[in-house]
Amino acid sequence: MSDIETIPLAPGRKAYFASDFHLGTPSPEQSLIRERAIVAWLEAIRHDAEVIFLVGDLFEFWFEYRRTIPRGFLRFQGKLAELADAGIRIVIFTGNHDMWMFDYFTKEMGIPVYREPRQYDIGGKRFLIGHGDGLGPDDFMYKQLKKVFENRLARWLFSWIHPDLGISVAYAWSQQSRASHMGDEDEQFLGEDREWLMIYSREVEAKTHHDYYIFGHRHLPMDLNVSPTSRYVNLGEWMSAKTYAVFDGATLVLKSWLPGV
Repeated sequence: MSDIETIPLAPGRKAYFASDFHLGTPSPEQSLIRERAIVAWLEAIRHDAEVIFLVGDLFEFWFEYRRTIPRGFLRFQGKLAELADAGIRIVIFTGNHDMWMFDYFTKEMGIPVYREPRQYDIGGKRFLIGHGDGLGPDDFMYKQLKKVFENRLARWLFSWIHPDLGISVAYAWSQQSRASHMGDEDEQFLGEDREWLMIYSREVEAKTHHDYYIFGHRHLPMDLNVSPTSRYVNLGEWMSAKTYAVFDGATLVLKSWLPGV
């Protein structure tokens, strides 16, 4: 587990958390509507955002070829660059759909990209933050598949596929994922004793205290007590609910994005 990174919150400043934008699905038209909503949200929070954590699956698929990135998402990328240039700290975690992020966002915008959960002290509270895929018990097949996708040889081999073909194949694959089929069993609450990220949080908490465990991946907004002094918060998704979390130095709250509210 990473060392603890400290992010002070000045009076009136806040930390924001969002995940699972899945830009690119289920169609370019619907993705563009979602992208505009995300950009509007980012603009709305810029006045008091000290740090913005984007916790994985920002894109339905992402691969950084040596000289090429997937087409589209310019409004989103432009807003991130604008906010970063304005001095707002942005942190990105990769998810299972966009694990092939490399150094594009870091080199172009100065935004760090992390692949594993990281510990933070934010405003005096301890957080463990990550996308959440591959954590906790079970899901053995996915964990093995993730190892294959994260293998350098697999990345190198994919990089030799022409982008038109490679990206088309990747999107066809992703259409079979639960991100493209909202409402199936994978998006139903399993109960506190069966939610694997809750189980993972309890296992970590038994060894090291964190005030908040922040994850995405499940597409379900959740706020559950890990212990009397610790909470597991799942950020939900932006394909329908448009949920996010905000921490003001005292309390953390899950919200839904409603323009003007």
